[in-house]
Amino acid sequence: MRATVKPSENNYVTLTVEVDESELSAAIDKTAATMASQINIKGFRKGKAPRKLIETHIGGPAVLRSEAIRESMPDFYALAISDTLVDPISQPTLSIISGEDAGVVVFEAEVEVRPEVEINGHGDLRVTIPSPIVSDDEVDKQIQRILETDAELNDVDRPIVTGDVVVIDVNTEVIAGQEGKPLNVEDFSYTVGAGNLADGVDETILGLKAGETLDAMGRMPDGTFQTFHIAIKQVKERILPDLTDEWAEENTEYETADALRDGIVNQLRRMKLVEAQIARRDNVLLALSELVDAEVAPFQLVDQEVQSRLQDLVQRLEQQGIGVEYFLEMTGQTPDQLLEQLREDALRAVRVDLALRAVAAAEDLAPSEDEIAEELEATATALKITTEVLKENLDHNGRTPAFTAEVAKMKASKWLLEHVTYVDDAGSVIDSALLETDQSDDDSAYGEDDE
Repeated sequence: MRATVKPSENNYVTLTVEVDESELSAAIDKTAATMASQINIKGFRKGKAPRKLIETHIGGPAVLRSEAIRESMPDFYALAISDTLVDPISQPTLSIISGEDAGVVVFEAEVEVRPEVEINGHGDLRVTIPSPIVSDDEVDKQIQRILETDAELNDVDRPIVTGDVVVIDVNTEVIAGQEGKPLNVEDFSYTVGAGNLADGVDETILGLKAGETLDAMGRMPDGTFQTFHIAIKQVKERILPDLTDEWAEENTEYETADALRDGIVNQLRRMKLVEAQIARRDNVLLALSELVDAEVAPFQLVDQEVQSRLQDLVQRLEQQGIGVEYFLEMTGQTPDQLLEQLREDALRAVRVDLALRAVAAAEDLAPSEDEIAEELEATATALKITTEVLKENLDHNGRTPAFTAEVAKMKASKWLLEHVTYVDDAGSVIDSALLETDQSDDDSAYGEDDE
C-alpha cells in the first residue's frame, strides 16, 4: 500500500491510496470468510461452503471484490493515516478512483485536518502562581493557633476587639417576605471575628462592652436577612501561654520551641510547594491558550471535546448514583448553562492543544524514535499489554500520528515549565528552582522585583 497527501482548501487534505493486488486478495479472502459464516447454502454448514459457491450465491467474483473493497477501505485509510502522519479531525469522504474491477485499487480520502497555528510570545510568558515561600507572618499565625488550644480566658472590662470570646444571648427575627428560621440561643460563646453568626454582625459588635446590647441586621448562611438582638453578658480575653521549650515538649510532638517552629516551617513549605506546583501547570497552560485566537479552533474539535466531557460527566454521575437532572438541580444550572460551561472548557482545551503543538514546532521538539519508543513502552505497561500490540493497534486505527503528537506536546509542556517566568501576586519573580524541590534558604527565592 502506498499513500500520498495533497493539501486542499479550507484546511482539508486529499489522501490518494494505492492498494496492490496481493493486499486486496487478503481482504477478499477475509470478506469471503465472513460471508461464508453468514450465508446458508444447502448441504454445507455455515462457514464451510467453498469459495466458488459463495461467489455464485452473491452474484459472482465481481460482487465479492466490490464488497471486499468497500469493507477494507476504512482499514487501508487508517494505515495511510499512520504512514503519512496526517492528523484528521473529521470522518473522511472516500471515493474509488480506479481498480474496482481489476488491478491496483486507487481511492481518495478527503478529510479535514487539525490546523497548524503559529504562536508568538510563548517564551516571554509571565505566569502568576502562589508563592512557595513561607513567610514569618504565616509561621507566627500557625504558632498562635497552636498556642490558642491552651489559652486561658480572662474576663475583661473593656471594649470588644477581634479575637475576644464573648458570652451572648442571641434572638433573631426573620424579615417579612423571606423564608427562614429564627435563631434563639442563650449563653452562647462566640469568638469575635470568626464570621460564623451572619454577615455584618462581627463588625458591629466591635467596641461594645459587657452589659450592652446590639440590634443589627445580617445575612444568615441560608441567604435570608434577619434582625439580630444581641445581649453581651461577658467579654473574655485570650491569654496565650509563653512559647517555651517546656510548653512545646508538654503540648506538642516537638521537644523545643525552636523544633516546633522548624516543624511548622517544613509543613507549610511542603504545603505551599504542592500548591505552587499544581498552579504552575494549570496557569501556564491557561496563559498559553490566550496566545491562540478562539476563532482558530475548529468547530469539529470543540464539539468533539464537548461530547467527550459530557459523556465523562454522565458516567461519573452514574457511578455515584446521581442523575443529570438532580446534578443540575444541586448546582443550580439549566441544561443550556451546563452545555455553555462545557463548551467554554472545551474551547480552552482545544486552544491549549493547538498552542502546545505550535510550541513543539517552533522549538523543534519533534520526538525522536527513542522517545516515542520509551513512551510506547510506558503506555503499554500501564495498559498491561505488549508494546507490539499497542503499536499495531495504533497503526490499524490511524492513531499513530495522535500518539506522536502527544509525545511532542509533553515535550512542549516541559519546555514551557522550564522557560516561562513565574511571579507571585505582588509581581515579584520566583526562582523556578524552588518549584522543583523544597528549599531552606528563603532569601534566595526571589529574583529582582519588577520596576
